[in-house]
Amino acid sequence: MNVTQIRNATLVIEVNNTRILVDPMLANKSSLPKLRYFKSNQRNPLVELPDTFHHIKHKIDYALITHCQKGHFDHLDRAGVRWLRENKVTTFCTHHDLNYLSKKGIVTDVLKDKVSPFLSGKIRQIPARHTTGWLTPFMEHGVGYFIALENEPSLYLMGDTILTNEIREFVCENQPDYIVAPTGKAQFDIGAPLLLSEKEIIELASLSTGTIIANHMDALDHCRITRKDLAAMLNEHDLTERFLIPKDGETLKLERLKEPNLV
Repeated sequence: MNVTQIRNATLVIEVNNTRILVDPMLANKSSLPKLRYFKSNQRNPLVELPDTFHHIKHKIDYALITHCQKGHFDHLDRAGVRWLRENKVTTFCTHHDLNYLSKKGIVTDVLKDKVSPFLSGKIRQIPARHTTGWLTPFMEHGVGYFIALENEPSLYLMGDTILTNEIREFVCENQPDYIVAPTGKAQFDIGAPLLLSEKEIIELASLSTGTIIANHMDALDHCRITRKDLAAMLNEHDLTERFLIPKDGETLKLERLKEPNLV
């Protein structure tokens, strides 16, 4: 299995010559609104798509959406919708997002149950929670996905989430080989963080025996932790070897560590 970091939450999973595009934000640099209004003078995204995406986009077979409503253009923007529609890319989604995506002309394949058949194995939906406090009802919380395929490493895409008790229990019980974690600590001008805080990143490492792949950094103006910040924090806590921090366009080759649980 290979995972290519594209930008922010957008990445490509490649397994047995099948490529899955996750949460496509495909807009040009500075073509989307700001997410912070104080102390921010940059429109989003802050960086262009890497050349890697343009080299592999014609090889994409499927897409996978964690959440996309209530203005979450950082997981599916207009450019992403247009690209999926024009290329007739079958897009896996939750039942909650089915009508929303179908009305946009996207070919959908709904993941009806908590655990669904997926390629050579199964995919499990893990509820995500975007924040705490008064912002909670205004957010689209979505899901994460645990992908367990035969003869491949197990992969948990956390999606947009803070660290909840349900996620803690899931990680401890299933111990994914790899966890793609939202380490950018997104936060609006007011309200609690929308993604993992520094404390939660460290706690996740203490719960997991696998390798954590960091993303959601250096692409949106409301993400407060940069790759440089994260690397320094991990070094301070002697956790550098537990994490991978891919650059945009970088491909990681993931090795299978144990037999995945397909239940």
